[in-house]
Amino acid sequence: GINAEYMGDEEVSAQVKDAAIHSMGVGLTDEDLVNIKSLCEEVIATSEYRGQLSEYLRNRMNAIAPNLTTMVGELVGARLIAHAGSLLSLAKAPASTMQILGAEKALFVALKAKAATPKYGLMYHASLVGQASTQHKGKIARITACQASLATRVDALAENVTGPTIAIAGRESVELKLRKLETGEIYNATSAGKAEKVAAYDAEAEKAKRPEVKDEAQLSFKKRKHEETEEAAGEMTKEEKKAAKRAKKEAAAAAEEEAPEGKKKKKLCVDT
Repeated sequence: GINAEYMGDEEVSAQVKDAAIHSMGVGLTDEDLVNIKSLCEEVIATSEYRGQLSEYLRNRMNAIAPNLTTMVGELVGARLIAHAGSLLSLAKAPASTMQILGAEKALFVALKAKAATPKYGLMYHASLVGQASTQHKGKIARITACQASLATRVDALAENVTGPTIAIAGRESVELKLRKLETGEIYNATSAGKAEKVAAYDAEAEKAKRPEVKDEAQLSFKKRKHEETEEAAGEMTKEEKKAAKRAKKEAAAAAEEEAPEGKKKKKLCVDT
């Protein structure tokens, strides 16, 4: 029961009422405390071990496949490599296979039932695919798989790969396409190489729009070709030209004499 001295205290009464609602109403024994502490220590140890494994996986993936890790993350990259059997086997697989890797059962069921095939497997857990909306996940998974396939081949076959190379531009390209799909706006690439390509393409397109520039280019090409032909012909003297023509005629006459009689008669018949 409750002591009489606390009957008039409303605050204490509210605390007792709250404890009666949320508590089992049984005091903890020493054995219960030991078990609770042991369980808490196990949870803390498991969490620390998980952090150590995550750090180990991140370091190993950055050393073995830095480009693939940059594209899809260390966890998804490790799952893809484990599912394929090795990094080289994953590099040999086409992008379409990498896209649905992990969903083979669903693929065969869909092919047997003549239904729609799955659009992604383990690639679904990649951060780029997770950022896309439901209607765009299939497209982003396909684009990500293409870039991840190229990144895997660089990691597996290139020499002296110490960090991400093509994966940086590949991830940027996927992010640009994702933003374009989500917002409908067009974003220009920020990398220097792509900016130069875009500028060169714009310059060529501008030239194509102006017919006079195109005609001048054609005229200059024909003029240059004519001048080269004249220079080549001018280098030979008249005597050399006559000697070359005479040698050509002699070679033709010798070829006619060496030809079989049947061919000569046939040629005469045709001539007549």
